Amino acid sequence: MTNADGARSQSKSSGAPGSAGPARPVTAVSRAASILRYLGRSQVPLGVNRIARDLDIIPSTALHILRTLAHEDLVVFDPNTKRYGLGVGVLGIARNMLGGSGFVQAAQGHLNAIAAEFDMAAIAVELDSHDHMVVTALARSGLDLSIHVNIGSHFPALISATGRCIAAQRNWDRKELAGRFKDLRWQNPPSFEVWLEEIEAARRNGFAIDDGNYIRGIIIVAAPITQPPGAPSRAIVAVGVTGQLDAGQRQTLAQKLRAAADSLAA
Repeated sequence: MTNADGARSQSKSSGAPGSAGPARPVTAVSRAASILRYLGRSQVPLGVNRIARDLDIIPSTALHILRTLAHEDLVVFDPNTKRYGLGVGVLGIARNMLGGSGFVQAAQGHLNAIAAEFDMAAIAVELDSHDHMVVTALARSGLDLSIHVNIGSHFPALISATGRCIAAQRNWDRKELAGRFKDLRWQNPPSFEVWLEEIEAARRNGFAIDDGNYIRGIIIVAAPITQPPGAPSRAIVAVGVTGQLDAGQRQTLAQKLRAAADSLAA
């Protein structure tokens, strides 16, 4: 229930915010990327026909792409089941990227401190080009009961506390926000008017709180990291069990997240 990978995405792949996509996308590359993302979302290996059907790719084309990806160790093929899953090559690329990220390295100390003080999972997230927030750094809670979130977990950009922060940074009018709100999927949705008020509060305060809206029983506190124009949106977030913090502790946590976000922005 608390796995961010399980969130339903309603967003479209329309390119990075504020930037145009490639003038002439290379179809084979786009399809290969779609296959890798699809396998990454699946909990089990998948066959060619299933992959081709769900991604609307001709089976023979999907097979050629999968064989090429397997040759590059980006997917692995099980000859017994005739199914494909992600390969170790993807892990190597991800580790190299994260290891060379100054943001991840700078954020980790803040996350460790927050997780230790509040016994909550602390994560750093970054907006990708498909309107999802992706977990790039993580510090786990010391409690026996912890939130299941991993590096690479992703969720719709405008959902949860991070969504209020992202919306607060945009200059969208009411009509635009209404259209985006309609596509979000919550377990305990706030009303649109309440959501608008919370976006305004996030703009004033520099943080936002989602208390059981996105996932029942889970509290999420987020603070946006100010970025230069054109840079990806980022935030630092704490995730725990509703009732874990009293009102005073919530405010203390929110202010520490905001201080950490300000430090990372600087």
